Amino acid sequence: MITFQHILSHLQGVITTNGQRLLAIIRKEFIHIRRDPPSLVMVFIMPVLMLLLFGYAVNTDVNHIPLAVYDQDGSQASRSLVASLVNTGYFDLVFQAGSEEEIKSLLDSGRARAGLIIPPGYSRDLKRQATATAQLLVDGSDPLVARTALSMAELVSQAQSRELRLAVLSSQGTALPPGPAIDLRARAWYNPGLESLKFNIPGLIGLIMQNITMMLTAFALVRERERGTLEQLMVTPIRGAELMLGKLIPYIVVAFIDMGLALGIGTLWFKVPIAGSAMLLLALTVLFLVFALGLGIFFSTIARTQLQAMQMTMLFILPSVLLSGFIFPRSSMPRPIQYLGNLLPLTYFLDILRGIMLKGTGINYLWQDVQALAGFGAAVIALAALRFRKRVD
Repeated sequence: MITFQHILSHLQGVITTNGQRLLAIIRKEFIHIRRDPPSLVMVFIMPVLMLLLFGYAVNTDVNHIPLAVYDQDGSQASRSLVASLVNTGYFDLVFQAGSEEEIKSLLDSGRARAGLIIPPGYSRDLKRQATATAQLLVDGSDPLVARTALSMAELVSQAQSRELRLAVLSSQGTALPPGPAIDLRARAWYNPGLESLKFNIPGLIGLIMQNITMMLTAFALVRERERGTLEQLMVTPIRGAELMLGKLIPYIVVAFIDMGLALGIGTLWFKVPIAGSAMLLLALTVLFLVFALGLGIFFSTIARTQLQAMQMTMLFILPSVLLSGFIFPRSSMPRPIQYLGNLLPLTYFLDILRGIMLKGTGINYLWQDVQALAGFGAAVIALAALRFRKRVD
């Protein structure tokens, strides 16, 4: 006869058996996780990295705009105007230019984002209670920075005009002459309409080219390894360097065709003209493509599966989007974050793209970016070749 005690005992046995099986499965999964260090590191690093990057890099407040000044007056009044701009916290005085050509050169190269030109006779006009004029040239290739610079320049000129008029009234007690005391004429270069599209399209071209080319080659060796065809290539007389170049060159051709398509759509469909040399742009693009493809090959020598290769590329893409100046101005980021951005080749390629497409700058202004890209490309190709040779040998 089956009693309640028998039923309870049976249930306890079933629960104990099921619990043991469940614990065994849990233990087995933890062992699998422990034996997959790349995925384990990714799981714990990704949330910390994302939080730090988004916390510091995602900042739409524009400040610390590099300012170059050409002060031809050299008076207390002209220095007061410069100090008023700097004291807002939106401008950093980084260059004292000696000519208007130097101001233009600094804006072309991107070392300054705004240039203040104070003509001779500035203080004399103020003393005569006439309107003193000055000019602020702003790099309009980044509309967010340009709008901030233009609006702050207007506020500063209005505030100084009001202070000067009040000083005249209090000291002389005479009626104020009509018009502002200071006329700070601000003008945006390169993108006078401050169209965001002209800023975004070159950035998108650079980001897309990096992501596509890197993913293409990141899967190259991993796919061979998963299919078992890499071992077949290893027993052939083909050397490691020959095999790597043989895999790299077709992707360079494909990436170059993609670059042509992206530029065609950007210029013909979105109406973003190439102000500079298209041949120079394509030539410098080769340097960046070599880096991106080499980095993909390097990832493929580390990853064992296509999923791991995808995780590695995503881990690299995230900082590239946030720290390269693709969306957010780098001048507003903390100094350590800016240094991290300097380690990303996309930072330099975006300078090249926007410099040639929007400013029409030549190689004489871009040589520092070219040197950085060449250095990154050579380093990543050397690392990829070294690891690839070890895999093949």
